[in-house]
Amino acid sequence: MPRPVTLFTGQWADLPLEALCKKAKSFGYDGLELACWGDHFSPQQALEEDSYCKEKWDLLQDHGLLSFAISNHLAGQAVCDKIDERHEGILPPHIWGDGDPEGVRQRAAKEMIATGRAARRFFDAAPEKVKARLKQIGRTVVVGFTGSRIWDAAYAFPPLPSGSIAAGFQDFADRWTPILDDYREHNVCFALEVHPTEIAFDIASTRRALEAIGNHPAFGLNFDPSHFGYQRVDYLGFLREFGSRLFNVHIKDVWWSENPAEAGVFGGHTDFGTDGRSWDFRSPGRGRIDFESIVRILNHVGYEGPLSVEWEDPMMDREHGATEAAAFVRQLDFPQSNVAFDAAFGE
Repeated sequence: MPRPVTLFTGQWADLPLEALCKKAKSFGYDGLELACWGDHFSPQQALEEDSYCKEKWDLLQDHGLLSFAISNHLAGQAVCDKIDERHEGILPPHIWGDGDPEGVRQRAAKEMIATGRAARRFFDAAPEKVKARLKQIGRTVVVGFTGSRIWDAAYAFPPLPSGSIAAGFQDFADRWTPILDDYREHNVCFALEVHPTEIAFDIASTRRALEAIGNHPAFGLNFDPSHFGYQRVDYLGFLREFGSRLFNVHIKDVWWSENPAEAGVFGGHTDFGTDGRSWDFRSPGRGRIDFESIVRILNHVGYEGPLSVEWEDPMMDREHGATEAAAFVRQLDFPQSNVAFDAAFGE
């Protein structure tokens, strides 16, 4: 059975969900990965209003769309971060509160627990064909970020005091283990989008994050190859090593230059899309990611979840890009063979 081709709604939260549903169907998507901002999905409303989840499913079904994951990157980011004025711009008032950093982190952790419980309620209200597919996939997923109190030490000077990095991973474990325990209690999994600014942003840091939380069964990974390519991280090796922890896949492309550039891998404090950068995000199929090899490894590791387009290309109209991305992913995906191609020549 082909993997569902979905659109992550995070970059479209300026649109009401009903308007985006119409567009996503016309673009060619099977469903939406619902972001927990804009009016796309509210964990608090899902828990407090009896009709909320059914109304969301009715809206999706009215447009011929399904859903297999929800995402709460913004609240998740605040769980472990060093909180500053940037977070006020991405957090709702009930999490930001008075802005006291530790209070923000604790409220963000409560919001992530609420998100897991809301996901359970949302998918329990799903139509039968979604439930059947989720049973095949084997899990209910919340995608998001963790934040990190040590990301600013990725390139550290003055030198760090001994034990600082270990303390950062311990802080992640201390703050996220209670969240993950609650997810496990409600039969929900969390998929960290491995990404710069998070506790895990490459292969080495992912190993260390998993070790820090004792390979918690509710903790898995959202794979987005674009965040590995420009770092020169082996994204195919990542899939081979962590395939059993692969809970969700984002399809996003990136271009990077092999030649010297004005703004290097750190971006030079330039905006995305600025001429002279050494890398930039691209619409799927227009960058340098080897999606053919990714699909083949997804088949090897048995991933049956959605392929969710996270559309970002600073130089392209997003509706044009999202439309061509849906067609690209649908043509790209294929099921694994259950018979040897040369079986006809055997005895």
